[in-house]
Amino acid sequence: MARLLILTVLAALAAPLAQAVAGADPGQGRAVFAAQCGVCHSNARSGGVIVGPPLYGVVGRKAGTVAGFDYSQAMKGAGFVWTPDRLHAYLPAPRDYLPGVKMTYAGLKDPNKLDSLIAYLQTLR
Repeated sequence: MARLLILTVLAALAAPLAQAVAGADPGQGRAVFAAQCGVCHSNARSGGVIVGPPLYGVVGRKAGTVAGFDYSQAMKGAGFVWTPDRLHAYLPAPRDYLPGVKMTYAGLKDPNKLDSLIAYLQTLR
């Protein structure tokens, strides 16, 4: 019974996030990427490491696994796969979410820009 209650609460909490992502604009997300991410990360299919690892194909990729980038121990040991939900949790405050990461970016706080950026990242496949 407690398990069912927990699952019901989690589903209720996840629904607004799923709806927000569904209404996100990948075109706006591309502009956010250019303004916020593009200085350090490539979005090209065969893009290499700039300052950070390339973000083409990041959704669905195991964290800390791009060859040629010297990840922190925190990221190497994170043990998760980047999903839209994980990006929603990480990008507003990367160093709070995963202490010890090398990324110095303070975070993307605007929820609309965040949704659009993640929608854009999902198109990079």
